[in-house]
Amino acid sequence: MKLAVLLLLAPFAALAQTKPGPLLPVADPKIQKLVEEISAKNLEDYTRKLVAFGTRHTLSDTQSPTRGIGAARNYVKAEFEKYSKATGGRLTVEMDTFTVKPDGRRINQPVLMANVLATLPGTDPTDTRIILVSGHLDSRVSDVMNATADAPGANDDGSGTVLVMELARVLAGQKFPCTLKFVAVQGEEQGLYGSGHLAARAKKEGWNLVAMLNNDIVGNSHGFDPVINDATRLRVFSEGVPANETPEQAKQRRQLSSENDGISRQLARYAQRTAQLYGKGHQVVLEYRPDRFLRGGDHTPFNQQGFPAVRFTEMNEDYTHQHQDLRTEKGRPYGDVIEGVDFAYLRRNAGVNLATMVSLALAPASPAKVEVLTANLTNRTELRWQAPATGPKPAGYVVLVRETSAPQWQQRIPMADLTANLDISKDNFIFGVAAVDAAGHESVPVLPVVGR
Repeated sequence: MKLAVLLLLAPFAALAQTKPGPLLPVADPKIQKLVEEISAKNLEDYTRKLVAFGTRHTLSDTQSPTRGIGAARNYVKAEFEKYSKATGGRLTVEMDTFTVKPDGRRINQPVLMANVLATLPGTDPTDTRIILVSGHLDSRVSDVMNATADAPGANDDGSGTVLVMELARVLAGQKFPCTLKFVAVQGEEQGLYGSGHLAARAKKEGWNLVAMLNNDIVGNSHGFDPVINDATRLRVFSEGVPANETPEQAKQRRQLSSENDGISRQLARYAQRTAQLYGKGHQVVLEYRPDRFLRGGDHTPFNQQGFPAVRFTEMNEDYTHQHQDLRTEKGRPYGDVIEGVDFAYLRRNAGVNLATMVSLALAPASPAKVEVLTANLTNRTELRWQAPATGPKPAGYVVLVRETSAPQWQQRIPMADLTANLDISKDNFIFGVAAVDAAGHESVPVLPVVGR
């Protein structure tokens, strides 16, 4: 028994030799204050307005002022414009339109679609980073082609849409070095058309998109079949291996066994750590899959374009409220109605998104050209890196460490310079390097590649 305990503690004894700092970065009371400004009542009011449009099916009416996807788009745009006016006009708003031709599947006629996009420009001209939060505006019933039946879409994805709206309201008057974008996309239920269009636009325009946070079905805390109620946890899905991985990158990944450390997986870990700082007991649960089993969402096109993108989804979905005609069977109501949304839970999920966005926005960009040096045959680990390629110079750096079998970072080691020489073996541990500003805001870490 004694030997087993010693073997268990041995790796951590090695970590202790490096004088590690606290496991979590420093919490910022300003971020906590912004999180607390999120209003459950606002989230409910927005949702009631969206539900009142009857249906938001992508193929529904675009001309009526009171029903259909057109009315819903105009409402979200008007709300964004209201937030902008109330805070001095820095938040710019656009209706990003595009035409989709019939696809033989879920689009049976040419459709003029639109993403409603609000942009809060950064204040530092040297900081090119962009952070995006998304929800999808469209809704559906059992028949994905039924564009006339009532499809309230209160949770799928009214919850994600109103989360984006409330974050835009809270943050519209703030100033950050980099740019924040808030978007309600169209066409998710018909085939990820809105997010596909926006991801292609981001690639074409050369956006330095460092984080895409997709929120889809984030407002229900009561699962069914089985009945599981959980208002304290939120799932985040992320790909481990980048979808656009090149053959050379695949070779490097196999060599380093870094299949659990793609840029989206690092973003998911960052969101989890941020929730530990600002969630007040609300937990983010890492799901090591790109999405739910055999499914996809609006983050998927961004992954395919090579951007770090994750999906937030409630812990236990109720499929009687998703993609269902409004009806009652055996005494049980079906349909995505507002009664299925827990707005206190949705408020906490919005807080996770806000804290993640603002933590990233206030932190320096991630360090560049992070390398592990292998010229010397040694049990030590030598790392080197360069200052971020964009934005202000960091005040310092931290090296994050975990065992090769550990899913999450276990230690943080502060560093003042651009190198580290650690008495920890690279054979047994995985490393990441993050940049930190003087206030303790920390970037997403970067894993080292082999430096020759």
